[in-house]
Amino acid sequence: MLDQDLAELYQVETKALVQAVQRNARRFHADFMFQLSFQEFTALRSQIVTSKGRGGRRTPPYAFTEHGVAMLSSVLRSDRAVEINIEVIRAFVKLRQLVTSNAELTSRLKNLEQNYDSQFKVVFDAIRQLMSETTQVPPKRRIGF
Repeated sequence: MLDQDLAELYQVETKALVQAVQRNARRFHADFMFQLSFQEFTALRSQIVTSKGRGGRRTPPYAFTEHGVAMLSSVLRSDRAVEINIEVIRAFVKLRQLVTSNAELTSRLKNLEQNYDSQFKVVFDAIRQLMSETTQVPPKRRIGF
């Protein structure tokens, strides 16, 4: 996510968000955030039709990964940042629970398969296929021509 979008989410000014990041640079490793290159910034600016003259943004924005968003919520000092930090932690816990439950189901299926004849192999293969279809993300539709 871009810094301006996160600033809106956290209900702070983009300038304050960037300052907080710069003051806590040790917390933001390269895999947590990066700054867009000038070419990327120019392409982005032409896509969102912002002013190219006076006004508007003059420096390339920062882009944050999911880990950077989590770290950002601990760096900003606002009530909204605290709320978002709690929600991010809850989302990670829920994701971990989903992964664990899927792993449990897989191990149970292996145990059942070992205990029964090869007659049920077709059934177990079908169940595995259904499990893999639910975890795959459907391909995105192209927009435009």
